[in-house]
Amino acid sequence: MNAFLRNIWVVLLLFPLCLQAQNQKLTVSGYIKDAKNGEGLIGASVFVKELMTGTTTNTYGFYSLTVPKGNYTLVVSSVGYRKNIREIKLTEQSLSLNLELQEDGQELQEVVVKAKREDDNVKSMEMSVNKVEMKTIKKIPALLGEVDLVRAIQFLPGVTTVGEGASGFNVRGGGVDQNLILLDDAPVYNSSHLFGFFSVFNPDAVKDVKLIKGGVPAQYGGRASSILDVKMKEGNAKELEINGGIGVIFSRLSIEAPIVKDKASFIVAARRSYIDILAKPFLTGNNAGSSFNFYDLTAKVNYNIDNKNTVFLSGYFGRDVFGQDFGFNWGNSTLSGRWNHVFSDKLFLNTTAFYSNYDYALDSDLKNKRPNNAFKWSSNITNLSIKPDFTYYISPNNTLTFGGQVLTYNFKPGAATATSEGESRSFGQERKNGIESSIYVGDEWKISPKFSVQYGLRFSRYDYSSQEDFYYQRKYVGVSADFPSGYDLTYIPNTKGKTIQTYQNLEPRFSMNYNTGDNSSIKASYNRLAQYVHLMSNTAASTPLDVWTSSTNNIKPQVADQVALGYFQNFGDNMYEASAEVFYKEMQNQIDYADRANLFLNPYFEKDLLFGKGRAYGLELFVKKNRGKLTGWISYTLQRSEKKIDALNNGNWYFSRYDRTHTLNMLAQYEINKKWSFGANFAYITGVPYTLPEQQFVVEGQVYPYIPAGTRGNFRVPAYHRLDVSATKKNKKALFGKGESEWVFSIYNLYNRRNPFSIYTRPNETNPAQTEAVQLSIIGSFVPAVTYNFKF
Repeated sequence: MNAFLRNIWVVLLLFPLCLQAQNQKLTVSGYIKDAKNGEGLIGASVFVKELMTGTTTNTYGFYSLTVPKGNYTLVVSSVGYRKNIREIKLTEQSLSLNLELQEDGQELQEVVVKAKREDDNVKSMEMSVNKVEMKTIKKIPALLGEVDLVRAIQFLPGVTTVGEGASGFNVRGGGVDQNLILLDDAPVYNSSHLFGFFSVFNPDAVKDVKLIKGGVPAQYGGRASSILDVKMKEGNAKELEINGGIGVIFSRLSIEAPIVKDKASFIVAARRSYIDILAKPFLTGNNAGSSFNFYDLTAKVNYNIDNKNTVFLSGYFGRDVFGQDFGFNWGNSTLSGRWNHVFSDKLFLNTTAFYSNYDYALDSDLKNKRPNNAFKWSSNITNLSIKPDFTYYISPNNTLTFGGQVLTYNFKPGAATATSEGESRSFGQERKNGIESSIYVGDEWKISPKFSVQYGLRFSRYDYSSQEDFYYQRKYVGVSADFPSGYDLTYIPNTKGKTIQTYQNLEPRFSMNYNTGDNSSIKASYNRLAQYVHLMSNTAASTPLDVWTSSTNNIKPQVADQVALGYFQNFGDNMYEASAEVFYKEMQNQIDYADRANLFLNPYFEKDLLFGKGRAYGLELFVKKNRGKLTGWISYTLQRSEKKIDALNNGNWYFSRYDRTHTLNMLAQYEINKKWSFGANFAYITGVPYTLPEQQFVVEGQVYPYIPAGTRGNFRVPAYHRLDVSATKKNKKALFGKGESEWVFSIYNLYNRRNPFSIYTRPNETNPAQTEAVQLSIIGSFVPAVTYNFKF
């Protein structure tokens, strides 16, 4: 392992030195920023008029263009900003040029749903990628009037959830755990507050949102389905700015300001729900003192040391708390440090180090009323990582990326202490360690004006070790009532701190773009992704109590291969854009569970696991209107997600629990004038598969449902559909007689649909010899709300 890590760092350190030794033509490079707040602009276009060539800025607003010597006209533009045109001379030496763009007041009056450039969806290499600006997300009608990033991306093609109140989201037939959710490069393991009704991302602190469903670049890895990359704001480097909102269920406040004008700035954003505060006067007796709330704090600071060095430090801390005498809480915490370094006008480095922790805890005796009889349960997963990423701008038509990562895992799947009559007993699942190491290289090459390719290779390695003085080895003993999976575990002692299992995977990536016309293109992609962590959950929807665990000697890493083909078309002078994509994904080492599997605090849960393969395939259609008083999009997904495990469903393919055949989403935003705007969205989704009894036995008047062993998904929950509407009224002034403010009025689930979350059977109350099916709805009525937002 040590030799492998040394090889990674030798390559990463020597490669940039070799690149710097090259001397090609002359280069103009620098940063493009927002003139109002100093934020780096992602994806701004930098174009050389005379050569009809250009590039776009990276995540930090940095660009680099290498061209022959000469005098040129440089045109810099970004959606929602005025063009900045500069005459430059590149005759003797390379040029460092930082520019700022002014907001375009005309464009800001519209609801902007565009991406980086008007033709970016056609011209760029990216496919199976969706970007939604925060300006758009803030206009989408939402539950209780609160802007929510995760709920917004569920209106995109290929994205679903198993139901209201479910944590996370599903992408192209994958599980919740197969999505890598990044907040300033640090992974977030539970993206939900309040059991899935709200996300952990404070909209006032978010700068950029990108969902990658396919064609994944080589710098990303670690999950089998998608990447949700969320970038935080850097803070206003020009002046003090305060944003906030007062809503029905929680309020939020963010403050950003310069520390040193144009060199250093910060942002701090906080939210807290206050259901418990509002309900406190009405809670009496045994309910007095109950707690049920969530809160989070997001912060970031940056310092531009000089033209070649910038440092960033950002963090997130959030928690959900529910309890009275019995308490339950869970939360995420992350800390990211970044260093941007410009080695030369063509070589850019971003180095990220981060810490991430997700944990939950239960305590049966919060108020110490019964110290001799109590139960405590805790679980967590912790990461530490360092990740250097290099970008080398070979030419306007060729960009090379390379880098690596070392990521450590510390798993505490579940540990409990039960105290009865003063005697305590501890039990739970074994603690585990893992180290994921990776190195990658990728190249984006514009071969001709019509044809471009992006290709790369990622190599990942995972080393698993136990923190205990033992580990378990699965062995086949035969299917029986005691061993429904057919497996038992053998105890192997004297292994603490030793590497028990090593896995290695090569992950090739390839994408291509062929422009069939000025406003149309055909794209194709292939990627392989390896995932070394797993979420243990045998319920219909994931919950905060689900267990994250490592790949072990018994649990192999998940591996997914996906191909996609798409046609992209803009029309009406880029006012409209449309796309059609088909995809096929094969997944190895997929996990399901034996009948009656027990995952909670079970040290032997690995014997209850079943392994097989999975596949998902489908069609995604997307049409979007970018400009005008009426904007929005329509997306439709036809999809199938299946698994095949020998011990289940007679060895035949069966629907996974997140299979959704049809998904139709419509989103519209209409701006009447500068004062009033309206929004509406409609969702229709085929119900998820569910397992229900097909037979029943009656013994002495008591009914007993019967599900044949290995049955999966034999019924389907009725379809889900919902309409939400909102109206926004802008005020002339905000608090203290200045700034901006608005009132947002919304109705969630306008026509009062009782959408089913699950269905279960129970004995009929009047005739116990008969059973009845019961439909559970999480939100069974319309939900009105009003929110007051301000900015000054």
